[in-house]
Amino acid sequence: MSLAVGAVSSSKSMGFDEKKGDGKVGDPDSETNQAGENNPDPEVVPDTGGRVSRQMSESSLYATEDEDEEETETKIQLGPQCTLKELSEKDKDDESLRRWKEQLLGSVDVNSVGETLDPDVKILSLAIKSPGRDDIFLPIPEAGNPKGPWFTLKEGSRYCLKFTFMVNNNIVSGLKYKNTVWKTGLKVDSTKEMIGTFSPQAEPYTHEMPEETTPSGIFAKGSYSAKTQFLDDDNRCYLELNYTFEIKRDW
Repeated sequence: MSLAVGAVSSSKSMGFDEKKGDGKVGDPDSETNQAGENNPDPEVVPDTGGRVSRQMSESSLYATEDEDEEETETKIQLGPQCTLKELSEKDKDDESLRRWKEQLLGSVDVNSVGETLDPDVKILSLAIKSPGRDDIFLPIPEAGNPKGPWFTLKEGSRYCLKFTFMVNNNIVSGLKYKNTVWKTGLKVDSTKEMIGTFSPQAEPYTHEMPEETTPSGIFAKGSYSAKTQFLDDDNRCYLELNYTFEIKRDW
């Protein structure tokens, strides 16, 4: 969890002395300001001696939210979905396509899974790895969410999330991990990690997230709430967990 801490910066006035002579910036009677009357600057506040407005526009305030919405709405259209059996039988005479399908499907038995359209992904295990320590295995409830604090992390420690999963029925496209963290009701972290596209196979897949460092300091310690999801390109959610965890001085 890369904790995002907002800081309020204090700024001092950087304007020029308005009491200086003619022709200086800030003097409403200077030649510079008189020449600009025909082309008024929209950022200059009237009757303020040429001061520039520091008020942020509504569009700039919500730019980040708009970008998030665009990211959500933008989706690559891959064409109609087909079963593995249909995919395996398409364009059999195309040698390059045949090799590509062999690489994609591997040793999948299309006769056993090839008639199902929708993929099925099951998260088998979740664990937290930290250098010099045994893995912390996180039990996944069969129903509902973890009760009480699910795990504890030491402040300033390095760690990563490791998980295994099975893919059945059909190819899962754009499997991704999404995690949001709150502290005292405020969102402090949001992570989206693309895992990839996977075909069904007999053995589970294993994936490790990039290593991160827990925050440290008096404001970092305490209880957090979080929501973790595993989704695909069609926003099918294969696992959603709502839980709490703690960051403490020690493990």
